[in-house]
Formats: sequence, structure tokens, C-alpha cells
Amino acid sequence: MDRRELNQELVDFIRKSASMFHTIATIKGLLNDAGFEEWREEEDWAPQPKGKYYTTRNGSSLIAFTVGSDLDALAFRMTAAHSDSPTFKVKSVPELKGPGEYLRLNVEAYGGMIDSTWLDRPLGLAGRVLVKTDGGVESRLFNSEKDILLIPNVPVHMNRGVNDGYAFNRQVDLLPLFSAGEMENGALDAMLAEALGVAASDILAKDLFLVNHEAPSIWGVKDEFVSTPKLDDLQCVFVSLKAFLASENDRGVNVFVCFDNEEVGSNTKQGAMSTFLKDALRRLTLGLGKSEQEFHQAVSRSFLVSCDNAHAVHPNHPELCDDENRTYLNKGIVIKEAANQKYTSDAFSQAVFLSVCEKAGVPVQHFANRSNMQGGSTLGNLSNTQISVHAVDIGLPQLAMHSSYETAGCQDTVDAVKALTTFFNAALEIHGAESFRLDA
Repeated sequence: MDRRELNQELVDFIRKSASMFHTIATIKGLLNDAGFEEWREEEDWAPQPKGKYYTTRNGSSLIAFTVGSDLDALAFRMTAAHSDSPTFKVKSVPELKGPGEYLRLNVEAYGGMIDSTWLDRPLGLAGRVLVKTDGGVESRLFNSEKDILLIPNVPVHMNRGVNDGYAFNRQVDLLPLFSAGEMENGALDAMLAEALGVAASDILAKDLFLVNHEAPSIWGVKDEFVSTPKLDDLQCVFVSLKAFLASENDRGVNVFVCFDNEEVGSNTKQGAMSTFLKDALRRLTLGLGKSEQEFHQAVSRSFLVSCDNAHAVHPNHPELCDDENRTYLNKGIVIKEAANQKYTSDAFSQAVFLSVCEKAGVPVQHFANRSNMQGGSTLGNLSNTQISVHAVDIGLPQLAMHSSYETAGCQDTVDAVKALTTFFNAALEIHGAESFRLDA
């Protein structure tokens, strides 16, 4: 596949995914185009062999299935990524008047972003708005498209310590400017109402987030790099979806999962620690005429690839990485491990994924934190609290994770699609944690 063309698809996908709600809407559009049928959780599910289905929860998480025709030894081949990224969320009472005629928005941090990267750049707003209609209340997507906000820095003349490790106060320093005097309190709802074609009084509630609209870039003399907002984790969402849609496998069920709220701990009704995946897999299994016993047998034979980007060695600070378990851009997919089990990879699951990558002909790297540094967690170990399967945590190496503008390698996008397509296409037979067989 053409490297630049694929990465252009990636940045187009990201530009459409202004919030977690827009990410799911974008995925739904691609699934609908591919002939998938939507199942609502409140409806009956009637899966059939060779069927293609998806369901959503909260409008911000999604699970899709392709069902094979050979279901005698049912098993699930699954990938999971997440729809959300660190940003700032607008509070319910959003506007702050003054000083003078300034109008600011009152926001709070969503996730652990690098605060300084959000300053001095025009920003937009995106998310969902709940509005009254003749039929009740509906959720509407909103994306400002144009830039309407900015968080200004204090000039160095008034903050001489800004280059000496200044600590931003999020209640003081990081509130975005909305107007210099041409708008009053109520202007935000008025703007939303005009965009959505409703009266401002019909707006009941909203989940709105700041958006960096800076244009993505594929750059470098050799087009080695891709830079854009939200690479963590929309790069993994994109490659796993691309592989899922490209795969064909009559044996068992392929499953694509996109969870919300990873950046804030996953412990929501639509997060990786929720019952969403367990509920969906169980309903699918029972709908196929299998028993409860067969559902648990299927789970024991299943495998999850948890896909969330990884830290590449920083070119100016290599000392921040482990001496040997370190990763570089465009040098292969990353398998992540941690003795404290913040990553779910173990020897068995690593062996499975290494075999997949060998079959796909793509390189692999290994990541572990320095032993004197505390790392983060991701989807694999959290989803396993609800439905326990063999799982490996992988990612694509990137720089400046949790910046408002991140950088990754273009070749890694290609290699990830190859590896995950091979995973979805393979016949994987798992026998406890003692042995497995991987056939093309």
C-alpha cells in the first residue's frame, strides 16, 4: 500500500474526529458504507453467520462484529483502541465575564495533557448538545469548524520565570478567550442554537471540548513523519478499523472495539472497565444459538490486541527511556509490558503477537518503562476486569504524547495495518496458556 496515501487517509480521519462523539460518527459512516447493520442496545439482536453488525453506547464507544460461517469452536479475535484524547472540557455554566469587557469560557482538564501546548493557538469547540424537540430531547453533534477561542500566554515581561519551569494554574492561566467585548453572557448558547437550528432556550445540556484545528502535516524530506492532533489514540483507531474492514475470515468472529474515556480512567458506562464488551459478546453468542457454557468456552479461546500508542525515544532526552526496551519511529510495532501489569502483555500473549507480526512480515519493538519511573495504563488490563481473555498491549511509537499536536512515523501506520489485517485473517487456536496454533 502507498505510504503517503495511507497516512493521508489517517489525517483525514482525524480531522473528521473532532471529539469522541465525532470519532464514533466517522466510524459509523465507514461501517455503513461497508454494509454493516446497526444494532441498538435496547433492541433484540438476531445475528447470522456471515453477518456484519455494530452497536454503540453513549454515542462515544462502538463495537463492530463480522461473523464467520464456521462457528463450531467459536472464538473472538479482537482489537481495542480509544476514541478520546486529552483536552479541556467546557463547564455547564460556561461563561466568565471580565476583566473589563472580556468574555472567557470556564473549562477544566480532561485527561493529562501538556498544558503549554494549548496556549497561543486558535481553537475550536466540538462535542454534543442535548436539545428539546417536538418529539422529546435529542443529541446533536456540534463542531465549530472555525476557530473561536484562544488561551493567551502572559508576556515574558510580566512573567520573567516562564522559561524557568513555570507551573500553570488551570483555574487561572488556561481559560480561553471568547470575546473582547462584542459578545455578552449567553453568547455560547446563542452560537450553538444558530448552528443547530434551534432556540437557545431549547438547549438543555452539552458535552463540549476544546479542539486544536491546526492542519495535519506529512513531512520530512522522505515523508517520514506525520504530525497532527489526537494521534493518541486515533492512529490506533484508524489502523485497527482499516485492518478490520480489509479482513475476511470464516472462522469465528472478528471484533473491532473503540472505547471512550481511556484518558480519564475508563471507569464509565462506556469505558473499558464497563460491561459494554462483555454484554455485546454475550448477546452475540446467545443470539447465534450458543449456550452460556459455550460463551465461556469461546472467551477462553479468544484474544485481544489492545492498541494504544507508545513512547518513542525523545531525540534530545534518550536518558528518559529504558536502556534496551526502547522504541523508535518507523522501526516497528511496539509490544508494551510492565511488571505491575499496567500493561496486559505476558509471555504467552507476546508470543502470539510476535507470531502474527512474523507472518505479516513487519518488525516489532519492545517497550518497558525505566524501573525508577511510573508508567500509565491502557485498555487491555482494564477491559480484562470484565471479560478475561488473553491480551497483548501494543502501540505505535510517537513523540510528544498528550501534546495538542503529536508526531509519529508514516511507515508505522503501514506496518500496523499489515499486522492487524494478518491477525484478523488468521486461524488462531488457543489451548489454555499452554499452547497455540496460528495458521494463515
